[in-house]
Amino acid sequence: MSYPDPVYRGDGGAESATLRPADAKPDLVYGNGTRVHYLMKGEWARGLFGLHRWEMSGEVSGPGPHFHRSITESFYVLSGSIRFYDGRHWIDTSPGDFVHVPEGGVHGFRNESGAPASMLIHFAPGAPREAYFEGPAAMLNGLTMTDEEKAEFYRIHDTFWLPEN
Repeated sequence: MSYPDPVYRGDGGAESATLRPADAKPDLVYGNGTRVHYLMKGEWARGLFGLHRWEMSGEVSGPGPHFHRSITESFYVLSGSIRFYDGRHWIDTSPGDFVHVPEGGVHGFRNESGAPASMLIHFAPGAPREAYFEGPAAMLNGLTMTDEEKAEFYRIHDTFWLPEN
């Protein structure tokens, strides 16, 4: 494996770094208190990756088993205890734990601890996951969709649900 072809071809470097302060308001708030910070949208990273900070309240929350055909997801636990489904069983994680899921990998995550928990979610390539996360938030906040509309929404956003074992 080698480095990719250069994207920047200047001589002196570009003044292009950006800062998102830790106390910035969340970009999305679910009805259950989960707060999502879009640290790096896929479109901002030219489709290379996306990075979100996910802050869960103490309420039970999180998606059940599912997989993606076109993206990988990685999770880094910042605080609290988060349960992850690894395709076989649920495992408890704690701050500093890292979970990586390749394309097609069955996974899910939940906060069942009764206390707040947070993590970073990295996905590559940088698909438009923000639109995906905003759909379920709208559903939790009262948006109604037919079963057919939900199925199409999930298909468009490369999310395929599986029954829990």
